[in-house]
Amino acid sequence: MNKSIRPERVGSLLREEIGIYFQRNFSISEYGIITVTDVVMSADLKIAKVYVSIYGEEEKKQRVLAKLESQIPIIRGMIGRSVRLRYTPEIEFFLDETLDRVMKIENIFNEIHKQKANFDDKEIE
Repeated sequence: MNKSIRPERVGSLLREEIGIYFQRNFSISEYGIITVTDVVMSADLKIAKVYVSIYGEEEKKQRVLAKLESQIPIIRGMIGRSVRLRYTPEIEFFLDETLDRVMKIENIFNEIHKQKANFDDKEIE
C-alpha cells in the first residue's frame, strides 16, 4: 500500500489557489457564492478535477459554471506562476451537488417529522 500522497497535497494547494482566485475575481452579487469543495488530481498530476459548489438556481449554476470554464486558461496561467510543478495541470470543473442533496434529504425528514407530529396529535384526540 505505497500510495503517494503528492496528488492529495497538490490538490489541496490548487483548491486553495483557485478559491482565492474566485474570491478576487467573482463578485458575490453577480455570481453568488462559489466554493471549491475538492480538487482531485490524476496520479501523474496532469489533470485536476475541480469540484465547485455554486449557490443558486439551476440556471444560475449552469451560467456560472460556463463562466468558470471560460476562465480555465487564465486560472491555469495563475497556477503556473504560483505553484511550482513540472506541468501545469489541465483543469476540469464539475458541479458538486452534495449540499443540494443534503438539503433535499433534510426537507424530506422535516416533512416526515411534521406528518408524524400531525398523526400523533390525531391519535391523542
